[in-house]
Amino acid sequence: MLKRLNDLPSWKRNIYILWFGTFIIGVGSGEVLPFLSLFTESLGNFTRSQVNLYSGIAFSSTFLMTAVVSPIWGRLADRVGRKPMLIRAALGMAIVYTLTGFSTSVWHLIGLRFLMGFFNGYVSNANAMVAKDTPKIEAGHSLGIVVTGYTSGALLGPLLGGILANLFGYRVPFFVTGIIFFILTFLTIFGIHEDKTTLITEKPRGKQPSALKSVNFPLMTVGLFITSMVVNLVTNSINPILSQYVRELISPHLSQLSVIAGLVAAAPGITAVIFAPRFGRLGDRIGSDKILIGGFMLGVCSMIPMAFVSNVWILFVLRLFIGLTNAAMNPAIQAIMAHETPQEFTSRIFSYNQSFLAMGNVLGPLLGSFVANIVDYRGVFIVSGIMMLLNMASFFAFSKPLRVRANN
Repeated sequence: MLKRLNDLPSWKRNIYILWFGTFIIGVGSGEVLPFLSLFTESLGNFTRSQVNLYSGIAFSSTFLMTAVVSPIWGRLADRVGRKPMLIRAALGMAIVYTLTGFSTSVWHLIGLRFLMGFFNGYVSNANAMVAKDTPKIEAGHSLGIVVTGYTSGALLGPLLGGILANLFGYRVPFFVTGIIFFILTFLTIFGIHEDKTTLITEKPRGKQPSALKSVNFPLMTVGLFITSMVVNLVTNSINPILSQYVRELISPHLSQLSVIAGLVAAAPGITAVIFAPRFGRLGDRIGSDKILIGGFMLGVCSMIPMAFVSNVWILFVLRLFIGLTNAAMNPAIQAIMAHETPQEFTSRIFSYNQSFLAMGNVLGPLLGSFVANIVDYRGVFIVSGIMMLLNMASFFAFSKPLRVRANN
């Protein structure tokens, strides 16, 4: 197996290693989320409202910090390389996850979750490296492969974390996650090869050039950032209310709630893993902008009907289609950015996109909870579908330069 990998071109070998790396990131991130509120509860004598507040802060703090520091790390990656940033992220998270297992107060947990966001960035740098070093004709397919790594890990992580927490307590999953991130650090050091010919090796004199002004279509790039945020926001808006909504649909079978809710929650990941590389390859052939439009249409046509279902298995099928939306849109967004960004600014542009993704992670659950409290659970799906519809309309406006260029 190792010999076969060594015989591949370096860019193709990187894709397989980075797929495994993003898979490990997905496992590690998902491994601790199912019981984060329970771990918070174990760190003090808190009321229910305090547990909800502290666990919410602990969850969102990582993404808030990621949104702030991603552009800084991206600027540094364009100077020193993506591989050092991959090593920095893997090693930093290995240390932080291990320390989190030793937390003795809720403020230790929250502080370490902020620190985790500070070191975050493995996935965005993996995408940037693939976008930079992969032949342009293979960019969409290659980015689709890397996307499936994180999605697969995120599907497996909660299951593994739940088993470990049930068998050994809440601290052990943090230690296990720390160990696998240490393994990932060594794999990245010895397995990844980076082409450094496009790095900005000299510190620029005067004002450093703006990455956004250097892309082919700055307004369109900002529009893609917003689209990334909206896709993530809409996907995560359902998370706070999904179990309760499933319970409404299967009230006669409450004993099966946890199993069925878990299956419904995992449904988008199943189809995303299967179809992301295929949509990426199709985008390389017919244009990633067309794949993105198809993803919008799938999202709107899947999200709004969820508000009117009366059977949980219809909800499950519609959630599978949401997975198709993610499989189509995420690689397409990154492929368009890769095509329209000069190589020396790739990490910076992808890190900006990572910031918007993180903001979607923070705002999505807040939106879902807010709408559910004002209207009801079904209103969350309608509001999310309308947001996707509005975003699709705006995409037609800011992607006009792509269509004009294609027709010339």
